[in-house]
Amino acid sequence: MTAGPGPTFSGVSEGDELPTLVLPITRTLIVSGAIASRDYQDVHHDPVLAKERGSKDIFMNILTTNGLVGRYVTDWSGPRSTLSEVNIRLGAPNYPDCTMTLTGSVTGRGPLGDDGTSGAVTVTIRGTNDLGDHVTGTVTVILPLGDEPGAGGT
Repeated sequence: MTAGPGPTFSGVSEGDELPTLVLPITRTLIVSGAIASRDYQDVHHDPVLAKERGSKDIFMNILTTNGLVGRYVTDWSGPRSTLSEVNIRLGAPNYPDCTMTLTGSVTGRGPLGDDGTSGAVTVTIRGTNDLGDHVTGTVTVILPLGDEPGAGGT
């Protein structure tokens, strides 16, 4: 077993499932995420104007979703990992008082890093709410190699 938290490249396999993350979507989360990402579009903080524009309420912006996807993957991969690529697509909106459930699995391994001490892992993610898929996509994360094949783990 290698030292440090999180999986290693040699310790993960295609098909490995990430733990499910259930996130309550609150009005505060939506508004604070928009403010933190400097997205001042009224549909992310003003329910009256959001409804005038055809939405049932304010809704989460893509930057907040992107951050939550990053959190989901790094909660699994640990502090020794690095996100190298995030490719997501939004679907159904996240409105206040819904719940988003994030799931994912390892769908690719490789290549090894040029330094010989790390490897890339592709994780396919899905975030759903009561309206359907809120977010789908892939995240590439760089993991430490590990001592030997099969070393490490989650």
